[in-house]
Amino acid sequence: MSKTATFYHAGCSVCVAAENNLATAIDTSRYNVESVHLGNDQSRIAEAESAGVKSVPALVIDGEPFHINFGANLSDLK
Repeated sequence: MSKTATFYHAGCSVCVAAENNLATAIDTSRYNVESVHLGNDQSRIAEAESAGVKSVPALVIDGEPFHINFGANLSDLK
């Protein structure tokens, strides 16, 4: 059974580059990768905050947030 890896982003150029290069490189036999565009789905910002996300783009794997480069603070998306 695959675990879920969640890629949170805001659709900015930094986020899109991270999604195209990093999120697509994850082993899909081990992880089901879900991409969440917080600019389009603001209802999931609280979920991202609960997972420890401070800025986007960020990837949460096994409950651990990994912040990738810097696109925007989560507070800027509210």
